[in-house]
Amino acid sequence: MNFEVLDPGLAEYAPAMHSALDPVLDAHLNPSLLQNVELDPEGVALEALPVQESVHIMEGVYSELHSVVAEVGVPVSVSHFDLHEEMLWVGSHGGHATSFFGPALERYSSFQVNGSDDIRQIQSLENGILFLTKNNLKYMARGGLIIFDYLLDESEDMHSLLLTDSSTLLVGGLQNHILEIDLNTVQETQKYAVETPGVTIMRQTNRFFFCGHTSGRVSLRDLRTFKVEHEFDAFSGSLSDFDVHGNLLATCGFSSRLTGLACDRFLKVYDLRMMRAITPLQVHVDPAFLRFIPTYTSRLAIISQSGQCQFCEPTGLANPADIFHVNPVGPLLMTFDVSASKQALAFGDSEGCVHLWTDSPEPSFNPYSRETEFALPCLVDSLPPLDWSQDLLPLSLIPVPLTTDTLLSDWPAANSAPAPRRAPPVDAEILRTMKKVGFIGYAPNPRTRLRNQIPYRLKESDSEFDSFSQVTESPVGREEEPHRHMVSKKYRKVTIKYSKLGLEDFDFKHYNKTLFAGLEPHIPNAYCNCMIQVLYFLEPVRCLIQNHLCQKEFCLACELGFLFHMLDLSRGDPCQGSNFLRAFRTIPEASALGLILADSDEASGKGNLARLIQRWNRFILTQLHQDLQEVEVPQAYRGAGGSSFCSSGDSVIGQLFSCEMENCSLCRCGSETVRASSTLLFTLSYPEGSNTDKTGKNCDFAQVLKRSICLEQNTQAWCDNCEKYQPTIQTRNICHLPDILVINCEVNSLKEADFWRMQAEVAFKIAIKKHGGEISKNKEFALADWKELGSPEGMLMCPSIEELKNVWLPFSIRMKMTKNKGLDVCNWTDGDEMQWGPARAEEEHGVYVYDLMATVVHILDSRTGGSLVAHIKVGETYHQRKEGVTHQQWYLFNDFLIEPIDKHEAVQFDMNWKVPAILYYIKRNLNSKYNLNIKNPIEASVLLAEASLARKQRKTHTTFIPLMLNEMPQVGDLVGLDAEFVTLNEEEAELRSDGTKSTIKPSQMSVARITCVRGQGPNEGIPFIDDYISTQEQVVDYLTQYSGIKPGDLDAKISSKHLTTLKSTYLKLRFLIDIGVKFVGHGLQKDFRVINLMVPKDQVLDTVYLFHMPRKRMISLRFLAWYFLDLKIQGETHDSIEDARTALQLYRKYLELSKNGTEPESFHKVLKGLYEKGRKMDWKVPEPEGQTSPKNAAVFSSVLAL
Repeated sequence: MNFEVLDPGLAEYAPAMHSALDPVLDAHLNPSLLQNVELDPEGVALEALPVQESVHIMEGVYSELHSVVAEVGVPVSVSHFDLHEEMLWVGSHGGHATSFFGPALERYSSFQVNGSDDIRQIQSLENGILFLTKNNLKYMARGGLIIFDYLLDESEDMHSLLLTDSSTLLVGGLQNHILEIDLNTVQETQKYAVETPGVTIMRQTNRFFFCGHTSGRVSLRDLRTFKVEHEFDAFSGSLSDFDVHGNLLATCGFSSRLTGLACDRFLKVYDLRMMRAITPLQVHVDPAFLRFIPTYTSRLAIISQSGQCQFCEPTGLANPADIFHVNPVGPLLMTFDVSASKQALAFGDSEGCVHLWTDSPEPSFNPYSRETEFALPCLVDSLPPLDWSQDLLPLSLIPVPLTTDTLLSDWPAANSAPAPRRAPPVDAEILRTMKKVGFIGYAPNPRTRLRNQIPYRLKESDSEFDSFSQVTESPVGREEEPHRHMVSKKYRKVTIKYSKLGLEDFDFKHYNKTLFAGLEPHIPNAYCNCMIQVLYFLEPVRCLIQNHLCQKEFCLACELGFLFHMLDLSRGDPCQGSNFLRAFRTIPEASALGLILADSDEASGKGNLARLIQRWNRFILTQLHQDLQEVEVPQAYRGAGGSSFCSSGDSVIGQLFSCEMENCSLCRCGSETVRASSTLLFTLSYPEGSNTDKTGKNCDFAQVLKRSICLEQNTQAWCDNCEKYQPTIQTRNICHLPDILVINCEVNSLKEADFWRMQAEVAFKIAIKKHGGEISKNKEFALADWKELGSPEGMLMCPSIEELKNVWLPFSIRMKMTKNKGLDVCNWTDGDEMQWGPARAEEEHGVYVYDLMATVVHILDSRTGGSLVAHIKVGETYHQRKEGVTHQQWYLFNDFLIEPIDKHEAVQFDMNWKVPAILYYIKRNLNSKYNLNIKNPIEASVLLAEASLARKQRKTHTTFIPLMLNEMPQVGDLVGLDAEFVTLNEEEAELRSDGTKSTIKPSQMSVARITCVRGQGPNEGIPFIDDYISTQEQVVDYLTQYSGIKPGDLDAKISSKHLTTLKSTYLKLRFLIDIGVKFVGHGLQKDFRVINLMVPKDQVLDTVYLFHMPRKRMISLRFLAWYFLDLKIQGETHDSIEDARTALQLYRKYLELSKNGTEPESFHKVLKGLYEKGRKMDWKVPEPEGQTSPKNAAVFSSVLAL
């Protein structure tokens, strides 16, 4: 830190920076306390100092945990958290170093580093600690032994050091050079000249060295040559501190004023990608220290000399409410440091006191710390006394020396015999699927045990379950061994088994016998499939999202609308949200919230899925609300208006989900502050002490919900009347109830799980008493009863015992707004409705009834790492569109598995394996309040000419002619289509023991080029779309041999192609599908799957199936073109224009040979000749000098005859 421009009272603490001044103590310090040796026993006792006691720590909020005295009266000059052990190092102005162990700050070691100079910087290494003073670098063991002592020139005035690697060190100070020192040889290896004298702070990233100068500048230097690459003139006076994180550089310092230097309350922030300053950040304290604390966000900690600390986002606005105060013993803070784990902050003041602030009661300084070595205690004093009168006293308590002689406890070989353990039985799943070849059996690995390991168990009853699977990611059920509770088959994680044909021979109908569409789970971050289904089956949300269209490239609302359109078109076939998840991965907020999982974490189940989906739920509602608030006519998609739902003030997402409320803060002085706010969802807040109350106290869900909505809590807040932070009582009053009530359950620990379990048991006992002898043990339904499940008539049937178990959640709740802005909540049953009448009549009096519409649950399965499923009550409108019937039914949605269930199953939560995560309640008669008409926002103007994203594209490179207004396609028009792809992630496969290949995860493809060719008219065969798709994701293989795509074709900076966004081209194809054109191509099924389009089967003319015989191989486009059209295509690479034209010509040939489909027998003879020729030539097209044209072959005579 630059001491030169700090408070004038601190000038004497850094005499090296004021060479012209003699060191003089501050008047408020006692000179007798400033010494370089340990305290005299008769001096001031440490207990006599007014050190603040530790306080209760709130999780996630920094509070003071401990304060200790390093050296009485001697200012702390530097503090440093050890990077290898749980230790905090402190250096003083008297050259004394002290270390403290653990969060309790127990004194570990204390020794003198320098007799006269202060310690400027401390750096921890694996074997010791580096101490930098004015002209001395000392490397000492953690116990105080000197490893080496490197003396610098007496004229040097060093201030900072930087460890560039494990054995290289940079040292800089108030001179025009920086020294590079090799720690292995303890010699100076390089001296770098510095243009601006005075480097007081140094930082390093993977791109630059950052050097802070006394003149207020920050220079960026090359990692290899140390040459200046860029320079920022941050402050006109001097630099106080700076820090670097990611692509941001934040600085604080002093500006020149007429009266001298003044602390600048504006932090200068720079974007390292564009190398320019962004909006300065105004803070409410005088910044002296600055550190990034990147936890869930890239927040900054700004510290002032007087002890004020403020947290804020580097690109946001600073909030005065985010300020907390450190209470130093001395008048000023001298040093500040942050631990590697970001859980602890250390402050040192001018009276030698160290303050430790943490965000948890038991913090750790490092993510992975090694064990600290302590001095061994005396073994004689620590040995327990032995009572020889005890017959069962273990003799192993007596320490004995290591010996090679035979011990008395060694059994002779004659008295012992080896008894091998009996091998455990073979898994029943292996025996069921095993195929025998001779005397050897082969079976797929059921993945219930570790590879190449057979665990032994002492209890035979354990053999049914696998206790060696990974621990579930949720804390719920860890102590109860969740693998002992069998997960129902339909709730288990479903996976797609791939064959050499990919997905073509996978039977999705086995998992889904309905006409609703499931979602495929193999895409990265597909854990949110269940929540996508929940949003889709909310009719107002479905219509609203499909009416939305905007000009943003990555708009989640647009992509969700495209996905909902696919779900509407599907007749039971699964869809995939690849484009939606692609846009989701580009949202910075999603990454900051930790919603984007790595492939390894998702496959191994390391992520906490319950917390993850609840954060995702809050994120998606907020994001959709923001996307739909702006109602402006998009310019990129001409004529595509905004949603008819939206108003200028608020989005319909806000109208549906938002709950308006007043937050009241009452100070103990009597001052009350009221703020209006809104929220899109609520989080359940459980009663205090619910885990300790084992008496089985009944607590309705409605009571817990009311407590969570009308939340009352005590907290510290700023009071304008008192002009300081005061304990306040904060309450929430509801002004307007939402139409859709969204609840995050927050069952993230055993405490909440035990509460649900206990309340379900109490509710079960009450239900048994209420129904008496009407309850049957088992309940079987006839076919007529099964059809009535979920209907109002079916609800009145008498429940069985199994239906009442594990049920605490009501199907309906009744809410009433009182005159004094209070809220009454109660459980609502069908009997209540018969007693009080329909709920619609009471809405005029502020009474509303909410029905349960969906529950999202977390399945704890140790075999697979867990999964997320949804129970959804599908409404009448969806059944009317899909099945032509009008009724309601509960369904289980488990990715692509969809199955009707009994309504009681949606509210039954066995906390051993089925944990609630999210609840959706909707108002009665919700659909009648909204306009549910869908108007397609995509218009013909999307097909007109558009600008390319590529900077170097020229008109001479144009490969297509856009459609004119008089060429707009009509229903039934032919369009030749072909697409080319690149690979984002390679395929993951394993080789089975029988030699066959099994695909674990298919390769992830991305569309790179889409071509559409006119199929009729004077310009037949001329492309009207030839778009190269820009991608921001890393491409691992361009597949140039098969796609013709070369590196650089998709880069807007260097590409010469017509480059556009995937959304722009997607809209063109969607318009063609909606208008009713017929697509002609070869292998279109894969093309549409990767593009993520659902095309009706009657609009697809695929030549791969037109020229195919049942139970025969598929024939390549190249061979068909050579055989029927005498064309040689796909020579070196593929070209999508050529392939699309060829497919159109082949379709014309098909119509010619089959007489427009009227002579199938004659065309069958043509196909037989095609397959005979293919087998003879091994399906390879001859080279130009090879065989003659197929028209001259005898096998083609039948074709000529036709």
